[in-house]
Amino acid sequence: MAQRGSYAKGVAKREEILTTALEVIAREGFRGASVKELADAVGLSQAGLLHYFDSKEELFAEILRKRDEVDSAAFGDVSDPSEITLADLERGYVQVVRHNADVAGLVQLFARLSVDAAEPQHPAHEYFIERGRTLRRMITGAVAQAQADGSVSDRVDADTIARLFQAVADGLQVQWMLEPDIDMAAAVEALFELVFAKEHDTDAAS
Repeated sequence: MAQRGSYAKGVAKREEILTTALEVIAREGFRGASVKELADAVGLSQAGLLHYFDSKEELFAEILRKRDEVDSAAFGDVSDPSEITLADLERGYVQVVRHNADVAGLVQLFARLSVDAAEPQHPAHEYFIERGRTLRRMITGAVAQAQADGSVSDRVDADTIARLFQAVADGLQVQWMLEPDIDMAAAVEALFELVFAKEHDTDAAS
């Protein structure tokens, strides 16, 4: 019983660390949020903080997982591609991109870690692989449905469109970090208009 209670406390502390880290990094930025500052924020030493994670890199990967979990709860759980319409996709996608502009530190963390995680041995490698697959599966499902009902052209297959949307979103984040006056959400809305203009025209006509 004591062991079970200890395990539950460990899980709760880990969740506290991740939730607090999201707030600290969003507020202070990735460069300003050292392991020491994250540890201080939850009342632990640096060694005590890393006791809950295998490495600093794993800690940062888990922070991004937590961010995805929070975003999913805030903007709608889109884990089942069969239930997502193209309108749902656009609405949720634009909301998340707009929200990212308010959490610069987390965008910086995502961009930095995504480069480092290209190495297969990196603790965040599988996170980025799975995240990309999940995102593309979501987009592919909505686009394929729209193509099947004829509201969107099928000249480009849904999988390729999904990769293009992922590439644009990731690339926009890099541009925005260099030029903070860029409106990422507006750019994504424009992309939806360009790619899915036929559906938009159909909606307007109806």
